Amino acid sequence: MSGPNDHLESGHDRPARDEAPGRRMRLVYDGDCPICRRYVLWYRIRRDVGELELIDGRQESEARRELSAQGIDLDQGFALQIGERWYHGSEALHRLTLLGTRSGVFNRLMYRLFASPGRAARLYPWLKACRNALLRLCRIPPIDNLRR
Repeated sequence: MSGPNDHLESGHDRPARDEAPGRRMRLVYDGDCPICRRYVLWYRIRRDVGELELIDGRQESEARRELSAQGIDLDQGFALQIGERWYHGSEALHRLTLLGTRSGVFNRLMYRLFASPGRAARLYPWLKACRNALLRLCRIPPIDNLRR
């Protein structure tokens, strides 16, 4: 059985071997969250890493069923699949950042903030708190994928 950080290449600021071109890549995000929707609209990955499939975590899908079966709570963060491996929360944000282009103000800002796994882990709880506050303000219920 592998540990939670087995997918990381220690000491390197580049994608792990799982992130080679041609691998399946899926991002499961909250389609009802205005911040999450903007993020997936604005964010661009590098062409050389392949296509990223965007999946609304509020809709039934194979990806959502997989995540629920693994106990991954989509209310605690989005999930990124690269190859066979799923990343969640700050790890997903960090990995997605490494796959991104460096063009455009938004992508450059994301890279500066989240290219470091430590910084991504420190900042992610703040992002999640803002998301949760916005959802409460807009009266949007939780995704609740683990309870359905």
